[in-house]
Amino acid sequence: MSSRIPDTRPDPDALLVAIADYVLDYKIESSSAFNTARYCLVDALGCGLEALAYPACSKLLGAVVPGTMVPHGARVPGTSFQLDPIQAAFNIGTMIRWLDFNDTWLAAEWGHPSDNLGGILATADWLSRTRLANGQAPLQMRQVLEAMIKAYEIQGVLALENSFNRVGLDHVLLVKVATAAVCTWLLGGGRAQIINAVSQAFVDGQPLRTYRHAPNTGSRKSWAAGDATARGVMLALFSVKGEMGYPSALTARTWGFQEALFKGQALRVPRPYGSYVIENVLFKISFPAEFHAQTAVECAVDLHPQVLEALAGIDKVVIRTHESALRIIDKKGPLHNPADRDHCLQYMVAYALINGELSADAYEDEAAADPRIDALRAKIEVVEDARFSADYLNPEKRSIANALQIFFSDGSQTDELLCEYPLGHRRRRAEGIPVLLDKFRKHLARRFSPEQQAVILESSLDVRGLGTLAVNDYVDHYVL
Repeated sequence: MSSRIPDTRPDPDALLVAIADYVLDYKIESSSAFNTARYCLVDALGCGLEALAYPACSKLLGAVVPGTMVPHGARVPGTSFQLDPIQAAFNIGTMIRWLDFNDTWLAAEWGHPSDNLGGILATADWLSRTRLANGQAPLQMRQVLEAMIKAYEIQGVLALENSFNRVGLDHVLLVKVATAAVCTWLLGGGRAQIINAVSQAFVDGQPLRTYRHAPNTGSRKSWAAGDATARGVMLALFSVKGEMGYPSALTARTWGFQEALFKGQALRVPRPYGSYVIENVLFKISFPAEFHAQTAVECAVDLHPQVLEALAGIDKVVIRTHESALRIIDKKGPLHNPADRDHCLQYMVAYALINGELSADAYEDEAAADPRIDALRAKIEVVEDARFSADYLNPEKRSIANALQIFFSDGSQTDELLCEYPLGHRRRRAEGIPVLLDKFRKHLARRFSPEQQAVILESSLDVRGLGTLAVNDYVDHYVL
């Protein structure tokens, strides 16, 4: 009788090999990629600093066991914590993601590439401090920026045509994959170690999206990325210590990722890895809101002056949108917590129409108690526009379009406002970057003295100087 069980260990899956080869061998020549990475860095850290003001976030931070001392540990910006790189990665990643204000990538799968910065910065900072203690040179910030570019690319390219959300899995699994790959490289791992770490990330238990959707929407969605990037660091550390990998983790019959968790579909890599993702990343500049709602909220803010004195006379509000927005943030009925509200298109639009703005405080219980919000939510109709859905997936456009029109009981109506590209889109870079830097300055001002703000700004905005700065020196600028 022949056995169905193969008795030879296979070569590593092609996808694992391609990631390892990219991380090790690809030379980033694009000045646009490095410059955008610099903006991604400061924007993500600014979002993290802002999140520290929210007790629901800050209570999760620090050492798992209070009082734990870690020699040469990684520092957590905006705090006095010095932690092992895994826990530091969780802290930084959770801060960055908490307010849903960091950069975004939209395709067949969604995600936030700056979620990887938690693992990257923690690993690089810990390595730098350890190397200095041993009389060696620290890592430079250019290595952090390169790791960011490559993590963004791995996560974003795998998201282009692979929809993990359609099989119930959360996009942070790609954070774990990307963080594991680039942090193994930062730790000095070679090709085999990177392949092993990435295979471990795919073998790992993968998170369900249930914490992002009704009826279970909750705050785990705000720390899931911190958890994923921390796990990536742990798998990288294991791999450089010699822990084995699983060569056909993706393609093994029955037991591999594709058959066990992806309905038998092969993972697709539709373009070679380069610097495409970071150059086209979407910044959340105007509003801390789920990205599919950004253009709708822009329209709502613009319409606010026309409805401020006529709220009671509104008969209905019609939003034309794209399929992904319908699938993720089209919600009716009770909203139970801030995590529920910032993933509700109707809530965000209603709040912006009433108040003319949308901040992180808009999702808190006190703000949500305004009875006008739910009254207006009930009058909002959301419909799909097929062209919007097609342009969303068109690689030459990558629009995130919404159109908004208000109809009044007396038969009058506003003009329909259409916004196809949010302020953070690459097509609006020239307009958006000054506002992005203002956002960063506001986040710094809420946490640091004017003198410390000036030091951070000077080091962060110096295009050439930032790359040569020691990682530990840069992170120390953010320490309280």
